[in-house]
Amino acid sequence: MRVYSAWSLTMHCLPIALVLLGTVSLFTSCYGAPHSSTVRMVTTEKTHTKPNSTMITPGANGTMKPTKYGDEDLGEPILNERRMRLSEEKTVEKKANVTAKKKVKVVKTVKVLKKPKTESPKANGKPEEQCPPLGLESMRISDYQLRTSSIKRFGLGSHRGRLNIQSGIYDEDFYDGGWCAGEANKKQWFEVDARRLTRFTGVITQGKNSIWTDDWVTSYKVQVSNDTHTWKTCKNGTEEAIFNANKDPETPVLNLLPKPMVGRYIRINPQTWFENGTICLRAEILGCSLPDPNTVFLWEHEPEPTDKLEFKHHNYKEMRKLMKRVNEECPEITRVYSIGKSYNGLKMYVMEISDNPGEHELGEPEFRYVAGMHGNEVVGRELMLNLMEYFCQEYKKGNPRIVRLVTETRIHLLPSMNPDGYEQAYKLGSELSGWAIGRYTYQGIDLNHNFADLNTPLWEAEDNEQVPHKFPNHYIPIPEYYTLPNATVAPETRAVIDWMQKIPFVLSANMHGGELVVSYPYDMTRSYWLAKELTPTPDDSMFRWLATVYATTHRIMAEDNHRICHNENFIRHGNIINGADWHTVAGSMNDFSYLHTNCFEVTVELSCDKFPHEVELPTEWENNKESLLVYMEQVHRGIKGVVRDKDTEKGIPEAIIAVDGLNHDIRTAIDGDYWRLLNPGEYEVTAKAEGYHPSTKSCRVSYEDRPTICDFYISKTPKQRLRELLAKGGKLPKELMLRLRQIRNRKLKLSSPK
Repeated sequence: MRVYSAWSLTMHCLPIALVLLGTVSLFTSCYGAPHSSTVRMVTTEKTHTKPNSTMITPGANGTMKPTKYGDEDLGEPILNERRMRLSEEKTVEKKANVTAKKKVKVVKTVKVLKKPKTESPKANGKPEEQCPPLGLESMRISDYQLRTSSIKRFGLGSHRGRLNIQSGIYDEDFYDGGWCAGEANKKQWFEVDARRLTRFTGVITQGKNSIWTDDWVTSYKVQVSNDTHTWKTCKNGTEEAIFNANKDPETPVLNLLPKPMVGRYIRINPQTWFENGTICLRAEILGCSLPDPNTVFLWEHEPEPTDKLEFKHHNYKEMRKLMKRVNEECPEITRVYSIGKSYNGLKMYVMEISDNPGEHELGEPEFRYVAGMHGNEVVGRELMLNLMEYFCQEYKKGNPRIVRLVTETRIHLLPSMNPDGYEQAYKLGSELSGWAIGRYTYQGIDLNHNFADLNTPLWEAEDNEQVPHKFPNHYIPIPEYYTLPNATVAPETRAVIDWMQKIPFVLSANMHGGELVVSYPYDMTRSYWLAKELTPTPDDSMFRWLATVYATTHRIMAEDNHRICHNENFIRHGNIINGADWHTVAGSMNDFSYLHTNCFEVTVELSCDKFPHEVELPTEWENNKESLLVYMEQVHRGIKGVVRDKDTEKGIPEAIIAVDGLNHDIRTAIDGDYWRLLNPGEYEVTAKAEGYHPSTKSCRVSYEDRPTICDFYISKTPKQRLRELLAKGGKLPKELMLRLRQIRNRKLKLSSPK
């Protein structure tokens, strides 16, 4: 997602007051001093630097025999201090055993049964359960449930008063960055209809998101009603409570009510606001629905998943545990390995799912999902962990669809590309991490702008008509400046590039959050001075198909009338867009993957809410489950085969596969096998390699869900045979020597002046 500002946050959490339910009432007053939990901006400077941990290896994806990634032991490591304590304890135990053997005394004991004390939740150290957000940010609360006293204009209406909503880049935008009142007085309010009796426990507010003006509310009152006519104000003793709000437009501020209030409607009533601005806010309400037998409202329930998966947010330690558990439950189809470490030393774990883990099988395509490039966009991370569990469970049940994917595809799942950023966002929590905290690495690098820019040299070569005879249209080499030790390249980026070069990936998707759209390459505009411009690849039709496959099977994107997330209406484009036509991104992973390797990759923006509350995770799984599987199955679309030496029948690595009419080639892997993603149709395909005669054949791609087999047997050129013969120390046959002499003499006669 595009971000205009980043904030570093700290949070102080306060417990929610216990609610003692006596008789049922329509609403409950709120007494006591207001509690506020505020997240503020903190600026930190890094004074030391670390060298990049991984170096970029030369060569192309899968064409040289790579060093395999070793299996990871995910058991909890024992620290040195604990080892010392354990050894000391063992020594003490040995001494005690020796003493006990010397002198043994028998003592009669009498058991006294005591009645166990009943402890309160607080005595046990268990905090009272916090109510989740109602769902303004995640869109569970519809626009019809929001009302305000007045609005400045439609673009600043009640429907824009959602936490973390983003404005357009233009002033007076139709989709602006918050609700703003039409009048500047204390009678203004922002109202949320929960549609049922609810126990409200807290309010989170932000100011207006804008690059042009500064507007936020500095204090407010909270009111609750059950009929919108009679309102009860939260009180501080006998006086109405006033809650401290924001000090800047972006930092979320949480205020927990001293005592929960029960009702159907809740209002935020601003009392003071930034002196140079006006009344503007974005909000989220915390509350728990209560049973109400008297309601006549017909509820629309979200589909509940039937899959028994672990729906929660997993920090680094919990992610390791889950991956270890899945690996132990399904060791025959899973393997866990690490591709490198983050700047802070957290390992970047990958789960491999295959019927032969750890080995590339001839003719079997390699697929990958990458999540967590931006650490605060967490839906992809949790989907990857759920997908690991799902594959294990369904494979054991014999689900034919999953069994086929496991046996015919080698799948790699990287749940956290930016583990340092995630840990930063996780500490603040889903509602208080804001829009940008955790997006960047610990070094402050945006990983989606950190890959080598290969677009520019390719387009310059095309302008000079050097492609493909002088400059390749694929496997474009990494520029020298990018490989220098002092280059601004994150260790996380280097690790992923090394991973791409070692494994011949065919298809990939990069999981993001904060929107509902699938974008495809190119991500960078060809006209460098433009912020957005349609910039298609030679494989544009294939990329459009891949993006459409995911978007049309996503439960929310498939709906024509779903609400837009922020300020872009992607529904009119079918919820897919060319990345450069959205906003230009130089050095994206999608473009790098396409130009430096064989792998086609798209970006999936999974949900409006970057960091949803964990109660939303089951819904996100249902929204994306079918899309994840259908997209994975597209790796078997197009043609595949093996390019072999006609004499030895051995596979030829780095052979070029060229499709007539498509100015983008691919290459064979180390065993000579290849996969070329293509839409249905008839194609003229040529296989060529250095020292071999090229071979061309017609390959027809059908609408079936299996690839067309297109094998090639190519012969060495006489020149290549001669080189190999001389390399082995052999002598030339007399006939060949005479023939070479004749050719040489003919060349001399032609070149000599008459």
